[in-house]
Amino acid sequence: MNDDRSLSVSSVSVPRANSKGQLAARESALEVTTERSQAGGNNWTPAIDARMARLEGPVRELIGSVPDPFADAAEITLLPDVHYPFHPSTGMVTDPAVVGAVAGYLGNETSADLVVAGSSTESMDLDRTTDYLGYPALEERFDCRLRDLSSDRDSRVTVSLSDSEAPVELSIPDLLLENPVVVVPTLRPTEAGPIAGAMRTLGRHVEPGVEGRGLSDDRRARAATNAVEPELSILDATTVFAGEAFAAETLFAGDPLGVDTAGTTLLGRDVNDDAVLSTELGPGQTSIQVSGCDFDALRDRVPSGDLPPRTTTHPAVSIAYGLYAKVSGDAVPPQLEVDR
Repeated sequence: MNDDRSLSVSSVSVPRANSKGQLAARESALEVTTERSQAGGNNWTPAIDARMARLEGPVRELIGSVPDPFADAAEITLLPDVHYPFHPSTGMVTDPAVVGAVAGYLGNETSADLVVAGSSTESMDLDRTTDYLGYPALEERFDCRLRDLSSDRDSRVTVSLSDSEAPVELSIPDLLLENPVVVVPTLRPTEAGPIAGAMRTLGRHVEPGVEGRGLSDDRRARAATNAVEPELSILDATTVFAGEAFAAETLFAGDPLGVDTAGTTLLGRDVNDDAVLSTELGPGQTSIQVSGCDFDALRDRVPSGDLPPRTTTHPAVSIAYGLYAKVSGDAVPPQLEVDR
């Protein structure tokens, strides 16, 4: 791509949480209450129903008319960032309340069945993590299914990338190939520095094929996005993490490239320093138009820090520990079970 490029992303502000039983995120601090969510049983996400209630209107406004692929689909796959059992107040995982609000809207506007998907890893069991985060409450309320893509049926797919003569071979779960996909990442940096975003969230759920061995994470993210072609990406920036948790109280929607470019810009990073974005955008100037919020003012307020070193206790761990201990009575939260 040699021409200058303009990207469009829509956004919507989310009312602040301040009623009893809600987890209220402030710009300078996080306040948590200890009222247990009835819908979530023994999970450690307080008042998920209350959080969903304040998100339903913004999600309806953000998505608007349901795209034709959703209206005609038998099943829709929602793919949030569920990489570890951090509490959503840290900004390190997608808030399940955002996923629930999206599921509720699509469930009302379409006749499709809904699937919330993730993948277990060597250090993270998906069932246990989603249970801690409160996803079973979404299953009960919206009649959606939780699926572990690591044990799901998959297909071999070859993908052409703009910077490579040879196609890339991937093993991709069929749920991502056969269904319209909505990627719902949170806004956080990766350990390497760039944001996790929609494209890297997708990349975590595919594996290189025989011919793709040695494929870098960046190229995997690009290949996965080009193969799956998500119908929609919704960036959960209600609480972001960038050196500290920050209540941005905003949702963004668009295609993966646009949403990831917006998220990168919001965290004060240069898209040219991100191998995924810079390669997909190509040479030339890129401008991004964000409707629905004062993007420049929000960018000035959002911090731009990185993840702490592995030898330092992650602030998300400390926050989650306090909440988990209060709600569950358990002495050891899941974040402390492995060395981060």
